[in-house]
Amino acid sequence: MIAFTFPGQGSQRPGMGAPWRDDPSWALVERASTVAGRNVAQLLLEADADELKLSHNAQLSTFVLSLVVHDAAVRSGLRADAVAGHSLGEYSALVAAGAISFDDGVRLVAERGDAMRAACTAHTGTMAAVLGGDDADVEAACAEVRSDGGDVWVANLNAPGQVVIAGEPDALARAGEACKARGAKRVMPVAVSGAFHTPYMAPAQERLDAVLAATSFAGAVVPVAANVDAALHRDATAWQQLLSRQLCSPVRWSHLLGTLDTEGVSTLIELGPGTVLSGMGKRTLEGAISLAASTPAEVADLATRIAQEEARVAANTTAVEGEQLYAAERLVVSPAAGVFEPVDLADGTPIEVGDLVGRVGEHEVRARFAGWVMGHLAHRGERVTPRQPVAWMRIA
Repeated sequence: MIAFTFPGQGSQRPGMGAPWRDDPSWALVERASTVAGRNVAQLLLEADADELKLSHNAQLSTFVLSLVVHDAAVRSGLRADAVAGHSLGEYSALVAAGAISFDDGVRLVAERGDAMRAACTAHTGTMAAVLGGDDADVEAACAEVRSDGGDVWVANLNAPGQVVIAGEPDALARAGEACKARGAKRVMPVAVSGAFHTPYMAPAQERLDAVLAATSFAGAVVPVAANVDAALHRDATAWQQLLSRQLCSPVRWSHLLGTLDTEGVSTLIELGPGTVLSGMGKRTLEGAISLAASTPAEVADLATRIAQEEARVAANTTAVEGEQLYAAERLVVSPAAGVFEPVDLADGTPIEVGDLVGRVGEHEVRARFAGWVMGHLAHRGERVTPRQPVAWMRIA
């Protein structure tokens, strides 16, 4: 089982969009610029490190590039059994799972970034990474400082021995010393302008709530592991509250990875800038494969590697009578938003390139590969979003 993961703020870097500007998936950048009313291409191609550090720039650029990478991965035939995203990355995961449209994701992320930037001016805050400490000890250190009037909280539970705390600078320093007294090896400042995932983000939560209330959520095509409760969710009704709570609640990433592990996920693939999440995966899940892709070449290499692994497994699997295994799978994705009406095809039906698979409104959904339709991922009458997977097939 494969899970796609999507990075959050802090993974952005200057020029991160350059490898993608001539790729078909770059169309998402142009779409995002139209929806947000901002020059997203400029952020991805020309913005320097200081410009990208600003929350509203970091979040929008990281979100859009993550979905450019995801779009290319889907075009290459990669598919996931579950998805998750770290903080901001949760919005990328929801778009990838079809729970929100790309356009709504852009609107939500743009408002979230602006709101969080404004909240940082209301309360001066920052963050620090505590390395080599126990989760419970870090929680206790923060509670000790709060009992003495300081504002500091656990913000991210990232991996064993890696916890991020956040709050008012003086209280943060006191909590860092308290963590060291409880056995932590190092406390390192994080270069951010606010205490994210703490009560200091309450003003941003109020602004975000208004946009969330106006957003249409759909049932997810694959389960999405949530930051707030580390549980898997597919129901459309859960996400308005989960995304609202996320701003002021800690990101339980290590617990979330544990949930994916329990569900049988053995391969984590980080899609987007950086390799922070793939590193956390290696530290958290013993025996799991943890990979990352942020360029077209890396996506192509990843698709080849996964196909080779599938072929290896198939070659070492004893087939039962009537069963035949194929190494490569492909997704058929929706060309537009609308109501999906599938062509009545039995599982295992052979099709050729260009054969009709279904319709989304007035748009035809046609196969880009020859092979066998193995099942539909969207139901008759389901409202789907652009590039949402609607069927999967094994290629000839």
